[in-house]
Amino acid sequence: MKIITPSLAHIESYKAALHQGWSPNNVRPEAADEDLQAISEDPVAYIESLTDLQARGAPIRLPDGSLVERLSGFIRWIWDGEFCGQVGFRWQPGKEELPDHVLGHAGYNVVPWKRGQGYATQAFSQLLMQLEFTGLEYITVTIDADNIASQKVAEKCGAVLHDEFVKPSAYENSRSFRYRIYLL
Repeated sequence: MKIITPSLAHIESYKAALHQGWSPNNVRPEAADEDLQAISEDPVAYIESLTDLQARGAPIRLPDGSLVERLSGFIRWIWDGEFCGQVGFRWQPGKEELPDHVLGHAGYNVVPWKRGQGYATQAFSQLLMQLEFTGLEYITVTIDADNIASQKVAEKCGAVLHDEFVKPSAYENSRSFRYRIYLL
């Protein structure tokens, strides 16, 4: 298993996961249909949109429907011969802090039929090894209080519990934990 930069060579496997009901956004399940639409309209532009280091892309839609400014970021696909999920990273260059509407720097999401094989831990660990170029001292990962599996992934990758908080109303006011992972 490895993480790869999304490409047209692997897009059919990604589309198959979307058609099987997986969504790249665990808060907005409709993102799967949005991605399928974007791919059908312009697959090259879709692939290019997954790496946006200068934050030039369209605004981001929050779960409550509001639009916010995009941050610099990129997605990597988890690959074992077929699409298995994704890891993503976003940041404000030169700052560890994030805007209030951004709950964390990184996230991971494995397709249901590949869970329980350690893919999230391996993929997140590989992602962390690629972040030196950001110059960040630490990153933040936010995990729902009831998501024990994701907490274990983060902790295996060096995350330390920083605090407990209630997510803003755009994210349904759920109880969550904020972890830090020190990069330097």
